[in-house]
Amino acid sequence: MRLASLIYLLILFTVSSNFVHAQDFDKAAIVNQLADLMNTNYVFPEKGKAMHDLIKSNLAQGEYENITDEAVFAKHLDTDLHSMANDGHIRVTYDPERIEKIRGGVGMGGRKAPENYGFETVAVKEDIGYLDLRMFYDLGSAKDVAKQAMDKLMESKAIIFDLRKNGGGSPSMIRFICSYLFEESVHLNSFYWRPQDSRSETWTNPKFTEVRKPDIPVYVLTSSRTYSAAEEFTYDLKQLKRATIIGETTGGGAHPVGPMVINDDFFVNVPQGRAINPITKTNWEGVGVVPHIRVSADQALIKAQELAKKALLENN
Repeated sequence: MRLASLIYLLILFTVSSNFVHAQDFDKAAIVNQLADLMNTNYVFPEKGKAMHDLIKSNLAQGEYENITDEAVFAKHLDTDLHSMANDGHIRVTYDPERIEKIRGGVGMGGRKAPENYGFETVAVKEDIGYLDLRMFYDLGSAKDVAKQAMDKLMESKAIIFDLRKNGGGSPSMIRFICSYLFEESVHLNSFYWRPQDSRSETWTNPKFTEVRKPDIPVYVLTSSRTYSAAEEFTYDLKQLKRATIIGETTGGGAHPVGPMVINDDFFVNVPQGRAINPITKTNWEGVGVVPHIRVSADQALIKAQELAKKALLENN
């Protein structure tokens, strides 16, 4: 009898806890805030409005009524938004700890900086420089590491940038690295920002370094995982005819994104702008950057080394 009573109390406590948890989980407030954020900030107003209308309608029709898990709810909202805008940068996330970091201005969007700010491997062998770069971290934090890496690469006679595992980052780092590859200031990219209805431009800056090699052969390795800012770096150098791109077509994300807090538990990455290349007047959104030489990602480095050695022989 005592055991049965104990089991009953345990079940009652579990059910009561889940009920309280569900009551504390205000889905209507989350949906309404998310809808407003997308409607006001998403780079394409008509799609922002479509996302707004869809999730508000789903809420009114009880589509989210039986969802009691926050992470599952975030996934449902994410799927609904993507049904209106096939934009890989959109992401609804349940992560209270990261929201504290976002509000505190920690890192890039609350993310912890990767080791060495993404500069995974820097080496020069047989006059060929190699950089395995996993992220374009913000220059304000990573400049010392970036300068050390780029100064090392300037000792070489050909450079391979390996972006096969690079998911993006900040245009400020793109600008810094590219400044080593051009003698004069060069227009890399332009951006349109919907919330401010404004435009901005990024240019190389010769003052970043005393050593510049505008004629050094450059090779960029890509995969289908190469995304966002890593694609911008690749696209910029391709359009400027400053690099040979080797590997796979990239992921296709050209809309600059930033996290926006929904409440203490949820945030959403909202693409608020779009890239406008000064040469093509367009970007790589949805189509990716097509390499000059298409090979599988795992064969890209071998092919780049082969071409770099050939270029060095011809130059010598």
